[in-house]
Amino acid sequence: GLPPQGTVHWLNMRSWISRHLHLSCPRRVFSKRSLPKLLELYQRVFEKPADRHSDFSRLARILTGNAIALILGGGGARGCSQVGILRALCESGIPVDLIGGTSIGSLMGALYAEDRSHTRMRIRAREWAMEMTSKFSKALDFTYPWASMFTGAAFNSSISNVFKSKQIEDLWITYFNITTDITASAMRVHTDGSLWRYVRASMSLSGYLPPLCDPKDGHLLMDGGYINNLPADVARSMGAKVVIAIDVGSRDETNLTNYGDSLSGWWVLWKRFNPLAEKVKVLNMAEIQSRLAYVCCVRHLESVKNSDYCEYIRPPIDRYRTLEFDKFDEIAEVGYQHGKTVFDVWSRSGVVEQMLKDRHQEDFHNIQRKGNVLTCPNASFTDLAEIVSRIEPVKPAVMDEESDYHTDYEEEALESALSDTEVHGRYGEHTEGEETADTDDELEAHTGFVTSPNSSHPQPAFDRPPEELTNQQSPSKQSIK
Repeated sequence: GLPPQGTVHWLNMRSWISRHLHLSCPRRVFSKRSLPKLLELYQRVFEKPADRHSDFSRLARILTGNAIALILGGGGARGCSQVGILRALCESGIPVDLIGGTSIGSLMGALYAEDRSHTRMRIRAREWAMEMTSKFSKALDFTYPWASMFTGAAFNSSISNVFKSKQIEDLWITYFNITTDITASAMRVHTDGSLWRYVRASMSLSGYLPPLCDPKDGHLLMDGGYINNLPADVARSMGAKVVIAIDVGSRDETNLTNYGDSLSGWWVLWKRFNPLAEKVKVLNMAEIQSRLAYVCCVRHLESVKNSDYCEYIRPPIDRYRTLEFDKFDEIAEVGYQHGKTVFDVWSRSGVVEQMLKDRHQEDFHNIQRKGNVLTCPNASFTDLAEIVSRIEPVKPAVMDEESDYHTDYEEEALESALSDTEVHGRYGEHTEGEETADTDDELEAHTGFVTSPNSSHPQPAFDRPPEELTNQQSPSKQSIK
């Protein structure tokens, strides 16, 4: 069908909506047929196995808390492997109900969320990758390196050519991406707005591209990899039951040379250019700054890998550098072969079946096995009403008949009620023919307060003993006479 459009305007007219989903409905949903014809039609439909990838299956998983999220991490050209992994994911029958990413993962995730087709996604991703290999456009975009080496105009054009004027709200699958707000020093999760703009912001690598100004508040946005390169926790907070996280980030070298308490740059140069000297591994200034920028991200990545809700996948792409987009086909094939192997193992070991299993169904059957009468499998709504009717009502506490003590809370309640009564009597207006309370007994009957013979303060009716309430509310024989 036609892609969704105009969702922003539709949502602005309904500000009470907190979340939306796009569904592609078959024509039979809107057909006008008699009830017997509909029953006959849907009996034939129910005979067929349910399509896991259909919009209504996705809606059912989201409503029942069984959504499956796909998270794509950042890593430059290594992110091309995510195209191949997505192909293997679809072939294995695992659906995607929520997709999010950071840096290159935000681009790949947006391509899949827009088309829901790994074939179409591969074609568009490859076209963009080939454009990124153009040295001529990079030379024209070069500028004086005040904030970055490039102006960002050529990169903006390449991203906007991919997504045009598409809004995040118009994507078929619920989507988000991550950026680093260097104005507020915080992580930003984008679930609405211009798609190309926030994808570009999530891919703004420091030193190469300048920060992008957010049109909403003017904050400067940078690559989301500096703060959360694999946002599986964000997907979990959005209601995902299982999160499949694909990590394509670079791995830092940990086997470095111990050069002592001081370091001479001339010594490093001699070791590097002398063919007979022993090779040393010493970080330069750029590498030190890069590692400092990713300290928070690395610690967060370890917590995600150890979480029980996350299925962590890392393809063997460490040999590829960040800007090797010219090797798109090779990297994508590596991702496909690795994903195919992983998902085959999942299928044989029952991981896929566990993902698609309703998490509430097992809990429901476990409760039934306990033999509790209140959870009878054949119970109906009328049985529930009968069970509720057996609950004894809460009995009000009755104070001692001779007690005339009030707590501070009760005194404040009494004073508040008396002041409301005085204001009502002073400013209240009565229409013609309306009954008014002229005597103290009638006033007490209306306000629910009674006066104790041993106290000048009125007391709430529910704090008096039943015998005294009967004496106070029923008229005596003398008063009748």
